Amino acid sequence: MSSPDTTVPDPEPSAPAAAGFHLDRETQLTPLGDGRFAVDVSDRWNIGDNPNGGYLTAMALQGLRSLDLHQDPMSVTTHYLRPGSGGRPGEVHTSLVRSGRAVTTGHATLVQDGTQRLEVVAAMGDLDAVPAVGHGLTIPPPDMPPVEECVERDLLEQGVKLFISSRVDLRVHPEMSVAGGSKRAETLGWIRLVDGRPPDTMAAVLFSDAFAPSIFALLGRVGWVPTIELTVHVRARPSPGWMLGRFVTEDLRDGRMVEDGCLWDSEGTLIARSRQLAMLLPDAGE
Repeated sequence: MSSPDTTVPDPEPSAPAAAGFHLDRETQLTPLGDGRFAVDVSDRWNIGDNPNGGYLTAMALQGLRSLDLHQDPMSVTTHYLRPGSGGRPGEVHTSLVRSGRAVTTGHATLVQDGTQRLEVVAAMGDLDAVPAVGHGLTIPPPDMPPVEECVERDLLEQGVKLFISSRVDLRVHPEMSVAGGSKRAETLGWIRLVDGRPPDTMAAVLFSDAFAPSIFALLGRVGWVPTIELTVHVRARPSPGWMLGRFVTEDLRDGRMVEDGCLWDSEGTLIARSRQLAMLLPDAGE
């Protein structure tokens, strides 16, 4: 694996970010009592008309972190019931399923306009407290060109407006940047938050749903690919810097696809694995 070129300048924090990174400000919760929190859903994470599902899941995880038990999401399953609405308020409703010494399991719901938008069940833990046992077995990162040789996501012909590019910096492998130019449904890319916020375990969950759909490389312009269900297993806390992602679809049938993903940190440590079931919707511009 090629390492990211350290000569690539880090983005200057914007004025709003100076008071707190975008992800933290735009998932900030206001307690309402009884495990309920008010939240303003930003439209700066939108893909087309709807907020990215990883961003909405991050809001739910902030609610579970507010239980003040364990802070690292280790296993997160999100069912997306309806699209969220960017630029509108909402509420996160949380409940404790089980509290243990090593794992806390919680449930969270995002509600907007009186309607449930997603349901999250997460096992939370402390990944720094997990002792090493036995021999390690992991997946090595793939070979990848340096960041400056990769293609910004905004330059991909996805057929949908990517407001999320103001929050997430994604650079795709040049050989996978041409719509329909590959024989394999695979996306490789570097990813980080635009304002320089260091990655953490919650960001790893968000990144697992923030990549260009792997089916793009095989089929070309695909427009919006809404997720039905996403499961992320977080294996470690990431080191600072760019993260590397590889996402592959090997199962597409009747307009539904199963995509598997892996994320590595800047030191080549496997941080997260994911699997999602998504719908392949026709591009309205076709």
